[in-house]
Amino acid sequence: MALTTRRELLRASAAAACLQAAPTALRAQAAPAFPSWVAVPPERLTRWTLLPGNDPLRCVLANAPATDPARMRVMMLFPRRSSAYDIALATIMEAFDRRGVAVEFDLVNFEQKDERGLYALQEAERTSARLIFAMGSESTDWLWRKARDTKIPVVTVCSKDPVLLKQMANYDQGSGVNFAFTSLNLSLDVQITYLREIRPDLRNVAVLVDSRNISAMETQAAPFVESCNVLGMNAFLVSINQPERAAQELAEVLPPIVRQMRDNDPSFARSLFWITGSTSIFNEISTINRHAGQVPVLSAVPDVVRPGADSAVMSIGVSFESNARLAAAYAGDILAGRMRAGDLKVGTLSPPDIAINFLRARQIGLKIPFRFFELADDVYGPTGAAVRRRGLTL
Repeated sequence: MALTTRRELLRASAAAACLQAAPTALRAQAAPAFPSWVAVPPERLTRWTLLPGNDPLRCVLANAPATDPARMRVMMLFPRRSSAYDIALATIMEAFDRRGVAVEFDLVNFEQKDERGLYALQEAERTSARLIFAMGSESTDWLWRKARDTKIPVVTVCSKDPVLLKQMANYDQGSGVNFAFTSLNLSLDVQITYLREIRPDLRNVAVLVDSRNISAMETQAAPFVESCNVLGMNAFLVSINQPERAAQELAEVLPPIVRQMRDNDPSFARSLFWITGSTSIFNEISTINRHAGQVPVLSAVPDVVRPGADSAVMSIGVSFESNARLAAAYAGDILAGRMRAGDLKVGTLSPPDIAINFLRARQIGLKIPFRFFELADDVYGPTGAAVRRRGLTL
């Protein structure tokens, strides 16, 4: 299994802060008109220019002038709008800046439509794109089914585990074709081991997922429930069916689950909620907390641990940033000619990203083992304010 340490990636990211303050001849436009399906924080645009364009499903970002002979074109294929993809994009931009790679990112939203996707591939070939980032599991699945024989290297980012999705046979060899996979998943055994450190007598686990998010269902929710049941726990699969009504559906399905937990665990000392990587679910963390009451809400997505009270109490998993840094590292090796996409093993991260919100822990009376505090990269203190970010004490 290809393991890249989380600490190594974090140290490299912290060094990028110096680059952000460096002078450059290229500046972003004062008010970049991003389309509605993508957003980049203004502070990340210091070294980038949003190029003019009329296609509402396409935009181009560059960190070097067109006259720079080293500037390479890289396509990013998006399936839809997602805050996770915004984080991944900004992280990849930072990584390319840090490496001093002159690049033009061609962002395309193919809306999961064959004709749009095929047109994007034709454009990538016509414009001599050097690489394609498959943004998200849906883009990865589409490219794997429709363009497995592409001559342009593909690197996956923000995508669920390719082995569990049957795209790869194992973690120990490359794809053999022009695809390099990274995984947004952490091993189930590792996740459950960490959870049992927090709740040694864990009995009830409610696993929250969006039923329409097939990759989350197949690689996170269903296997997690199965593993918990094998270990003798009561695992509940709590799913919503209409992402646009996530708050209403959660308000309906969570109270009965809490009552069921109380039947065999009156103090909730052996129960918890576990949020999978479904955007429509973790965007409703305030709704989940309200109905969970004293039941700890933990997540496989570190980004669900946030400042203030609208946060999971803890997360144990792989952050969108860490996965994107790994994908950027794979892309850098491919673009530099050091590696071929098909030779790269599935990119996974170890140890996990851990984030803690001590305000939420105090509100529900959860004691956090000191080892978790030592390992955590992101920590929010008793007032909900950040006291550690990316492993750096504030």
